[in-house]
Amino acid sequence: MNRSLITTAAALGAVLALVAAAPAAPAATSAPAAVRAPYVDTRVRDCAGEGSGCRPGVVVHHWHKRGSSARGVGWVYASREGVRSGTARWLVRKPGGAWKTGGGWKRAARVGSHVETSWGRDGHTGPKYPSGTKVCTQFKGLSTKACVTLK
Repeated sequence: MNRSLITTAAALGAVLALVAAAPAAPAATSAPAAVRAPYVDTRVRDCAGEGSGCRPGVVVHHWHKRGSSARGVGWVYASREGVRSGTARWLVRKPGGAWKTGGGWKRAARVGSHVETSWGRDGHTGPKYPSGTKVCTQFKGLSTKACVTLK
């Protein structure tokens, strides 16, 4: 049994040495950045309210194809400082339109001195809106909203 382990380890070491000594793959041609990355990913954030900390705060990950005016919203994050519990939702308003609910009321979890919750996921998923759309988070019982604009 020890002999087979030693033989396997020696074979593995030889393979790793060959891989390390092999020449590197040729570098990719220097194509424009638009070809290599067809999407532009952006994260925007804002804090609202008075005093220290975000009361409330918002972070929105949005993406778009180069040259497109449509913005996909991958995820929305809401936070609020100085509270032990809370329920939040996110709202959206297209340019010239009315406010609509983006995500329903959701319980925010306590993390240290703030509460937080989020909707969506990473990747190029989620609803699409025109550039200039305003996205806000709102906590139940709090009139102040934290808002960002999708550029």
